[in-house]
Amino acid sequence: MKILVCEDQEILLTSLEFRLNKQGFKVITAKDGKEALKKVEEESPDLVVADIMMPYFTGLQLVDYVRNDLEMDLPIIMISALEEEETVLEAFRVGANDFIPKPFKPAELILRIKRIFQEREMRQTT
Repeated sequence: MKILVCEDQEILLTSLEFRLNKQGFKVITAKDGKEALKKVEEESPDLVVADIMMPYFTGLQLVDYVRNDLEMDLPIIMISALEEEETVLEAFRVGANDFIPKPFKPAELILRIKRIFQEREMRQTT
């Protein structure tokens, strides 16, 4: 499975890339929203993990673009240090599948990714 990780904090991006690769996922990275949009179109990832606050395009704009312009049912997990209820609700309103507040443990993210893939697999076999 191919995962696009969109995060402008280099240390977190590198850490997530390492942990996800170790779990057997193919990881594509983007450091800003513009790069993320391009990689969604060019790389066709199976899942996206995106920070809400990124340069050029926010994670919310990315979700909106994927859902409405590209009309893709791509699973998207939002991550953010912003824990304001309105931000979390907006993430789900625009079409995010999950939300994890920062700081988080990479093991939790990996469990959520695996759960999304398992649920999709179960839906496809029924």
